[in-house]
Amino acid sequence: MDNKQIADHYKEQLFLQYARIGKCLSSERRLEILNLLSNGPKAVEALAHQSGMSVANVSRHLQILLDANLVRFTKKGTYVIYCLANPHVAEFLQSLWKVSENQLPDVPRIKQDILNNYQTVQTISKEEVLQRMNNGNFLVLDVRPKDEYEADHVEGSISVPMEELDEYLETVSENTEMATYCRGPYCVFTTQAVEKIQQKGFKAYRIDEGIVEWRLG
Repeated sequence: MDNKQIADHYKEQLFLQYARIGKCLSSERRLEILNLLSNGPKAVEALAHQSGMSVANVSRHLQILLDANLVRFTKKGTYVIYCLANPHVAEFLQSLWKVSENQLPDVPRIKQDILNNYQTVQTISKEEVLQRMNNGNFLVLDVRPKDEYEADHVEGSISVPMEELDEYLETVSENTEMATYCRGPYCVFTTQAVEKIQQKGFKAYRIDEGIVEWRLG
């Protein structure tokens, strides 16, 4: 082979490898699984429960993600625990979400539709959250499942999963302000939690960022 043929050969091989990632991400369900795993390691059964898929379907999608080296797993007793292969995968997902939001008009429209359904809910910036936390009498609630909080969370935040929110609010003094976060800008639980807190008579805000955006931003 001459130099051009050699260069073309290696270029073709390289883009074939890049395409493996693209093909792997062509399923919305696999993207959902990756998004769940970006919030912390999970057993196959937990992924099935939180995604609404069957264990068999989740296992099939995980095998494809595993073949592309986007996830890895460990065994804990009878459970198989999956996580993202490394932090670069989380960074890649954030880039994908941002590109989608910038290039596909339907993505910001969906976000706005969510907010339009909860018109009394206001968003607070990360900078203002940090300032108010330092000033005291301001709580940041992590409304994700406890295992995700234990994997990583905003420093100073309190784990209050959605199903425990009503009970927790019974313990909070009436003049306390709160902000909630969940799995990122498109997680409806964040907004629903704020609405519930407001209905109890408290002042509350939604935080746009999830833990991944908080760390990378």
